[in-house]
Amino acid sequence: MPRKTNGIEFELHPSPKRDEEGKPLLYARPASGRKKTLKQLDVFCAEYRGMQKGEMERLFNVFLDVAGNWLSQGYRVETPIGSLSMKLKLVGEHSDPDKVTGRDIMYNGVEFTPSKELVSKAGHNYEGFRKKSGAVGNSQMYDPKAMEEALRKSLSLGYTSVSTFMYYSGLKRDSAQKFLDSLTKGEDARLLRAKNGKSYIYSLRKKATTEQK
Repeated sequence: MPRKTNGIEFELHPSPKRDEEGKPLLYARPASGRKKTLKQLDVFCAEYRGMQKGEMERLFNVFLDVAGNWLSQGYRVETPIGSLSMKLKLVGEHSDPDKVTGRDIMYNGVEFTPSKELVSKAGHNYEGFRKKSGAVGNSQMYDPKAMEEALRKSLSLGYTSVSTFMYYSGLKRDSAQKFLDSLTKGEDARLLRAKNGKSYIYSLRKKATTEQK
């Protein structure tokens, strides 16, 4: 059967769930690297949608300014592509609503809820899907020997960072941090984690050992 050459490329990744044999169950997502920029959107709209060059960029910049201001005041901003709203986080553990005050609430980002029309238009794919060639993404995370070797190399100076471990392990950022964080937990934790600006530094605990020779 000839290999499919059209359609949206997808890649497979292992999930935390496992099958009866203990193998990670897979999930699919669009292949990384496929993106369109605001500059490309502006050029496309100028050439094919009757807009002036630079108009789309100016529109987004004005929207960012106005919508950002409204969101900061607690408003939900509704648009044809969806709605935006401020996300909040309740700090600490609470069970009595009468004891919760404004000091217990913190800003936790922005939530986007796509409109039904956007969801519908995004689903108009007439070419199907095709699997991206190559190994399953982050599958090495489930190979103890590969992870041990990557850890050994990244700790050559006695400490490492998420970026350094990404380089030696080949993992994506979230998976690399998840793996390192898993080694900082429990009584037999192998690593210590310390804040370094906006990132973390991981170092060996004194009682922990790793094969670095």
